[in-house]
Amino acid sequence: MQVVLAAAEHLESLSVLFDRYRVFYQQTSDLESAKKFLYKRLQNRDSVIFVVNDKNNLVGFTQLYPSFSSVSMKRVWILNDLFVQEVYRNKGVARLLMEAAENYAKESKAARIVLATQIANTVAQKLYESRGYLKDEEFYHYTLRL
Repeated sequence: MQVVLAAAEHLESLSVLFDRYRVFYQQTSDLESAKKFLYKRLQNRDSVIFVVNDKNNLVGFTQLYPSFSSVSMKRVWILNDLFVQEVYRNKGVARLLMEAAENYAKESKAARIVLATQIANTVAQKLYESRGYLKDEEFYHYTLRL
């Protein structure tokens, strides 16, 4: 298995994975909109997407969005999405994606990576904690849904 930075040639397969990811989070499947959304991310370079390729088959992806910390005056990466095809789970794919994201953050001299997951997603929480991610107990985070 190989981790690579996503490019235009991955768009079709990546769109399928992205659509499945959204369905996992109780969204209606919409492959065409998923493809358009990812196309814009790749075209505008406003996110960084890593994919895992296994024998010319994309089996997982993670997407990072840039932000900044005013206090540290450094970049912050938001690990917004991480998804692995069901048949490839528990085979190290998520770990490979996390390593790629972490290495990318270090190379870009980021202050940190931040992420969120559903409270019920204990499998993801276990992965994040095993990699040294800490549950924030210092700040409350608020959301305004528009």
